[in-house]
Amino acid sequence: MNNTDFWGDETRRESRADRSEQRKKQTRKKRGGGAAAVAALLFLVVVVGGGGYFGYTKLKNYMQPGDYVGEGTGAVTVEVKDGDYTSAIATTLQKADVVKSTKAFNEAAKDEPKSQGIQPGFYRMRLKMSAKSALALMLDPKSRAGVINVPEGRRAVEVFKLLSAQTKVPMNEFLKVQKNPKGLGLPGFAKGDLEGYLFPGQYNLPPKATAAQLLKPMVDRFKEQVGTLDIAAEGRKFDLTPFQVITMASLIEAEAGKPVDRRKISRVIYNRFKANMPLGFDTTILYILKKRTYSVTEAQTRTPSPYNTYLHRGLPVGAIGSPGLESIKAVLDPLPGKWLFFVTTDPTNRITEYAETYPQHQKLVDKFNAWARKHPGQ
Repeated sequence: MNNTDFWGDETRRESRADRSEQRKKQTRKKRGGGAAAVAALLFLVVVVGGGGYFGYTKLKNYMQPGDYVGEGTGAVTVEVKDGDYTSAIATTLQKADVVKSTKAFNEAAKDEPKSQGIQPGFYRMRLKMSAKSALALMLDPKSRAGVINVPEGRRAVEVFKLLSAQTKVPMNEFLKVQKNPKGLGLPGFAKGDLEGYLFPGQYNLPPKATAAQLLKPMVDRFKEQVGTLDIAAEGRKFDLTPFQVITMASLIEAEAGKPVDRRKISRVIYNRFKANMPLGFDTTILYILKKRTYSVTEAQTRTPSPYNTYLHRGLPVGAIGSPGLESIKAVLDPLPGKWLFFVTTDPTNRITEYAETYPQHQKLVDKFNAWARKHPGQ
């Protein structure tokens, strides 16, 4: 063996040893890299998996919105305002904790055609109701709170009694407002008189409202409705002030048995003005006496009062009730005719007949007296 061969073999052994060591290091590196890759992969799975969970939860809540279960408990009053659509009602219910989410209520309403008929007003609801239960309760008329119908022709004191009975606000509180109605926003021509300016119709009464707060919407509606007629300009055509227009309309409202009678009675009033005859309306006597009846005695027609249209020619000093819009229109659009008299000959069926002469009028009075004999006490 020569030196060259010796060093050659030794060198080859060292080279093999080096390569072996390098392979071990590379193996350790590969093993380490694989562990890191596995760890990274596990991290990605956790992250992606977590994101998927939260994304799934969010999607599930969207597809199946949060909703309470059951009929709910407790009590709360919510208001549906004029012009509120289903989405606005849902928001109101969610804020009051009646329903858990607006989407749940909207979904329930979407499947119920009657939901479009939910009327403005106040509703007695329960807390934590399922959306379907909440919708069903809102569609039940019994859930409506504080709904009142004020018929046409009611006197102010009669309106007070209706409101007091429903809201438990004492009568004397309404009478105080009547004496000092400054905060109600009465039109200037009303002369501070509440009689005749509590517009008839349906109203939603807010819970815990004062007497003034209950009456103001009626005055507001009067101004809103009557404001469309321009009674100042139209009334001048008949030499009437706006105050007189409302006063005359209240007489028509009190005397008319049916809608068709309004314009006829309006003509009778104008014809009597022209003939310089007193109106002689029994309804003005009944207003003085604070009564509701079909019969007025001769003695009662002599009751001293500026409202007595038997003793005083022309209109009384103010309205005797709250007229509706059609009676106000009748003042400004009387039906052509020569009638000077009218008599409700059959109060049961609200039949009113008209006459141009006194003898004709007496025949109508006889017909009424015949009705009265058949219906004693009415």
